[in-house]
Amino acid sequence: MNLSTYRAQWAYNPLREVLAGMVGTFALIPEVIAFSYIAGVSPAVALYASFVISVAIAVTGGRPGMISGAAGSVALVAAALVHQHGVQYMHLATLLAGAFQIVFGLLRLHVLMRFVSAEVRTGFVNALAILIFSAQVPQMLHVTWHTYALIALGLVIIYLLPKVSAAIPSPLICIVILTAITMAYPMPVRTVSDLGALPTGLPSLTLPHVPLDWATLEIVLPYAIAMASVGLLESLMTAGVVDDATDTHGDPRMECTGLGISNIFVGLFGGIAGCGMIGQTVGNLRYGGRGRLSTFTAGAFLLILMVALHAYVGQVPMAALVAIMIMVSISTFAWGSLRNMLRQPKLSSLIMLLTVAVTVTTHDLAAGVAVGVLLSGVFFAWRAMSMLHIDRAKEGEADLYRVRGQVFFASADMLYDAIDFQTKARTVIISLPDATFWDVTSVGILEKIVAKLQGRDIEVRVEGLHARRHGLIAEQSDEPLLAM
Repeated sequence: MNLSTYRAQWAYNPLREVLAGMVGTFALIPEVIAFSYIAGVSPAVALYASFVISVAIAVTGGRPGMISGAAGSVALVAAALVHQHGVQYMHLATLLAGAFQIVFGLLRLHVLMRFVSAEVRTGFVNALAILIFSAQVPQMLHVTWHTYALIALGLVIIYLLPKVSAAIPSPLICIVILTAITMAYPMPVRTVSDLGALPTGLPSLTLPHVPLDWATLEIVLPYAIAMASVGLLESLMTAGVVDDATDTHGDPRMECTGLGISNIFVGLFGGIAGCGMIGQTVGNLRYGGRGRLSTFTAGAFLLILMVALHAYVGQVPMAALVAIMIMVSISTFAWGSLRNMLRQPKLSSLIMLLTVAVTVTTHDLAAGVAVGVLLSGVFFAWRAMSMLHIDRAKEGEADLYRVRGQVFFASADMLYDAIDFQTKARTVIISLPDATFWDVTSVGILEKIVAKLQGRDIEVRVEGLHARRHGLIAEQSDEPLLAM
């Protein structure tokens, strides 16, 4: 990336960027606090971490317009470490996770994202939308009618105000109006202060207080690798959503290294590792956030709210935040995928649905994506296997086998089963100009076929086998191999 492009990403529509980033801040608060309880850390730790990540990745990250914070699957991975060994071990794991992410970026391991199919990406987005909505359900249970009335009013403001004026993002107006109503007319509703203790000061540099020995490393290392991998997966998936929404291309390698640098800073400030947050990112995009300033504002405004406006933030009714998150979940869900299920191949729809099911059941985005990728590979192999055709014919006194298609580990046995080893013919011709051998399994099967036939004193001719298409079999010659 050249310097002029980088500057343009900061200068893009400053007023709109700041306002969109402020919306992102309010969308961050409830989810970050909710995931702090999942991870077993205080809300202050998660909120400070979100501030550090947003500010740092705005400078170092590769995907403008994306909101990152201390939430998501990373919190689920960190939870086990915190519950078993304590917060200090989590701080060390965060530092190591950041270092691993930098290494992953330098090694260009982001290319592995190419194995994530469109069906899996859609399932990922839909599952996250469902999780975002389900996270709001506890705030709507065992409450008075006042809460439902405020949520309804908030949704009306969010969806109808833009039809009148879009100068200020409607979620900000929603928060101001609903907070003013509850302060002017006290009513029995939950507020942000009911979620837990909020930070009142600035974060400070700290180092993990753990023994720096091999025993500690053995404990922390597996969690650090998992946190790094899950964080990158979720961030790159979120960056892909931004690419699709803005018709632009981010820099995945810079995103990897930028997230790693940000998480190292988080670890130095005693926070929990974070990653890209798709719900908040979708909200940011919806209200015009496209550059780095919106990402920076989301973190900087979070700190301002926590420190300078602490008392007022505590009085924001949860109904306002619930209304915003409902809007985010509706915007996140790929509604067109429901219509496409009737038109696209059934296997593709099944992959999408299973990705959603696993993610929602486990509350683990990485698990859902892993299952989706695995099934995509299995179904692809199945389709490729069905494209192998073997025709048997007579050519004079010889048996002729014409092989067309892809021969690999899943289809190699089909070739073996097609050969008649009890044939009375003294010559067998295996014609391969329209076939391709992809792996050692397929090569081994061909060698086994030839060896078995030759063991019965049958002459074997392999025709149309070119090195440029079958380098595993013959690496030196460019001429057809007529026999083996």
